[in-house]
Amino acid sequence: MAKITYVEHGGTEHTVEVANGLTVMEGARDNNIPGIEADCGGACACSTCHVYIHPDWVEKIPGKDDMEEDMLDFAYEPDPARSRLTCQIKVTDEMDGLIVQMPEKQI
Repeated sequence: MAKITYVEHGGTEHTVEVANGLTVMEGARDNNIPGIEADCGGACACSTCHVYIHPDWVEKIPGKDDMEEDMLDFAYEPDPARSRLTCQIKVTDEMDGLIVQMPEKQI
């Protein structure tokens, strides 16, 4: 289990425990975190679970695959270094303390 902090665009923080094996998106959905819409339910078929990974964490989580890279092209103001789709990040104990920041909007 890992504690993950979700930061809304306006700065409101939500720190919740997310079970190993779930995705960061499922953690947001299960805890009613605003700002992550997840329209496709985690199928990597949209970009509505887009976040910016806190700079301290970018190198600590597994990298993006080609499908995620392609979907990030549709995200609102993607950052080549920090943007991720939360449906593609599986939670592990090593992610305890992860911080993700939501964009201004999801598209």
